[in-house]
This record gives sequence, structure tokens and C-alpha cells, in this order.
Amino acid sequence: MNTLEDTLMNLQCELVAERNRTNPQGISWLQYDVLHLLDLEKELAPSKISILLGISRTKLSKALKELKTMYYIQQKPNEKDGRELRTVLTETGHQLLKDLDQGHQQLHQVANQVFTNEEQEQFSQLAEKFSNALKSERLKAHE
Repeated sequence: MNTLEDTLMNLQCELVAERNRTNPQGISWLQYDVLHLLDLEKELAPSKISILLGISRTKLSKALKELKTMYYIQQKPNEKDGRELRTVLTETGHQLLKDLDQGHQQLHQVANQVFTNEEQEQFSQLAEKFSNALKSERLKAHE
């Protein structure tokens, strides 16, 4: 029987492999994470994106520049403070995520096949609890 550590490492490897398989546009993992975060949050300052993703502002700046070049995002001055930029998805960015989401449906199909309804509910609750704990730890480090 695998330990929790082994299980988490294996799950992470499998999810990365699935991400690679469903990414025909060849965007980087970081670029995808930025797009996904913007899809959830709608509009964010780069400083907040770097904190939420746990990366340096320099690394994020490069990713944002590439995403702007590909027309997946746009940045505009914050209405309250013109020195601060707000980053949003473009229609092209929304469409890319929609296309990638079709590939992610494979994960859902496999989960439906291997988990009972009760196990699906348990897995969802536990995964959400764990994800929230990881995010909370990252955010605490920047307070």
C-alpha cells in the first residue's frame, strides 16, 4: 500500500501528464495557470497573481508578456489607481480555455468510471480541503 506522500506524488505526476496531453497549443503550465486563475477571478493585479500562484514577479512578468503577445490576456490601468495594472482574459483567452476544457473532460469521465457516487463526493470534499490548505499556506507567507 502506498503512503500518503507516494499517493500525492503519483497524483501530481498523473495530473501533469494529463495537462500535457490536453495542451495542443503548447502554452506553458504557468501560462495555463495564469489563464485559469483569471477565468476564476475575472480581473487581478499582477502582484496578486504572483502571490496566488507562488511565483516571483519577474517570472510572472515574462508569462504575462507572452500571453499578451498571443492575445490571450490584456492589461489595463486600474480605475482607482492608474499606476496599477489589471489583468483580464480576452475572448481569445476564454476560447482557449474552453477548448482545453474539452480535453479535461477525460479526467471527469475516468473519475465517473472508477469512483462510486459516494467516493466522488468524498474525493471532491477532500481534494477541495487540501487545495484550500495549500492556497492558504501560500497566502500566509505573503502577509
